[in-house]
Amino acid sequence: MRWGLLSTANINRAILEGARRTDEATVVAVASRDRSRAEQYAREHGLERAHGSYEALLEDPDVDAVYVSLPNSLHVPWSIRALEAGKHVLCEKPLTRRAAEAEEAFAAAEQAGRLLAEAFMWRHHPQARRLKALLDEGRIGRLRLVRATFSFPLKRDADIRLAADLDGGSLMDVGCYCLSGARLITGAEPERVFGEQVLTPEGVDVAFSGTLRFPDDVLGQFDCGFAVSARDELEAVGDEGSLFLDDPWKGRAPVIEVRRDGDVEAVESDAADPYACELADFAAAARGDAPPRFGAADALGQARAIEALYASAEAGRAVALAS
Repeated sequence: MRWGLLSTANINRAILEGARRTDEATVVAVASRDRSRAEQYAREHGLERAHGSYEALLEDPDVDAVYVSLPNSLHVPWSIRALEAGKHVLCEKPLTRRAAEAEEAFAAAEQAGRLLAEAFMWRHHPQARRLKALLDEGRIGRLRLVRATFSFPLKRDADIRLAADLDGGSLMDVGCYCLSGARLITGAEPERVFGEQVLTPEGVDVAFSGTLRFPDDVLGQFDCGFAVSARDELEAVGDEGSLFLDDPWKGRAPVIEVRRDGDVEAVESDAADPYACELADFAAAARGDAPPRFGAADALGQARAIEALYASAEAGRAVALAS
């Protein structure tokens, strides 16, 4: 599959490296609103073509799929434009914080007959598959609680992740992983959420914590932020033990600790580049060889939960999600 990069964002480097690690993807083009910037980027990364506008990349007949790595507020508009141009689209997470926009984007994908996917690469890693297998095997008994965290100190005041008009915020940038983790472990959508946030003067959350209630009395707790030290953990807690991941989101050390009765068993999974796994899964789905690992319903559930969490934090009360 021949890919075009819609922007020169830093996250592209992970996609470029992932593409180099799989035979399923080749990045052939990049676009920037500044042609000289696009040309420099293409030279630096060995890409065949550079486009001086996003529109030009969408018109490139040698691009099969587009990776949308623009700021959050531009994800849906440019995903839709790419789909309408006949391209498959992998959109950097999160697709959106608004459920109606997610519905619009996937309606456009269906209309165009193209694949749209939300890029949560960690769920394509063998570690995530092993986690689900351990849960399905009943290794911790009945699931009762999911705990997740993702944070790092963000020092740059001008960072786009702190821009309100670009849908910045810690929930959007890192908390969405925690939410994705809880939803993957439970295999369900939250029924009710409660959120608390700490805002900058511009109204962007630099710290966010959430409580989630899932079906069958399963609870979820997470925290994320730009104003605290670096942390990344995911844990599924059952009535007979727990599964603990110290490196859930990038899987650089893919080990799951099975904690039962005071004992700890280290269960390893295959080492892999999660971006390469994601690109390979995407290509298989685009060819029709396999269904999408995570499709429209999953992305819509994620957007609904993010939207509800922000609504709860703003209102100061729990918010129920429609079933």
